[in-house]
Amino acid sequence: MSEIRDIADAVARSPAFAGLSRAQIDALARCGRDEGVAAGAYLLREQLPAECFYLLRSGSVALETNLPGRGSIVIETLHADELLGWSWLFAPYRWQFDARAVHPCSLVSFDAARVRTLCEADHEFGYELMRCFAQCIVERLQATRLQLLDVYGTHPASV
Repeated sequence: MSEIRDIADAVARSPAFAGLSRAQIDALARCGRDEGVAAGAYLLREQLPAECFYLLRSGSVALETNLPGRGSIVIETLHADELLGWSWLFAPYRWQFDARAVHPCSLVSFDAARVRTLCEADHEFGYELMRCFAQCIVERLQATRLQLLDVYGTHPASV
């Protein structure tokens, strides 16, 4: 029970989950478990099944994508209290990016199927959680757009 309380406290502290009630935080915490990963480990691999999402407690994770002819580029680096992974929300539930631990990380891993079931059973909870993830998605899309402008904006256009 102390692990659930610890996870609930981590969720409550994270700005990513602002707006969730204490009951919603507790329900979400029951779907989570603590994990740790070493630097260099991959948490997500593009196109593999998205069966969970993460709340970073410590460490940093690089979101990466592969650009043809350029290799892997870092889109954004995530840090403590940030969310990792939103592909679990949308069928066919496949990751859209790779995510690699830059430093050793402590995370909470949430079971996506259990969270989706909670969202279906409690639409208010589902709405609030979707609102939290919508903000995350907007931030990731903006970071991706800026990174791509940087990658492609440094080369003069051919005339």
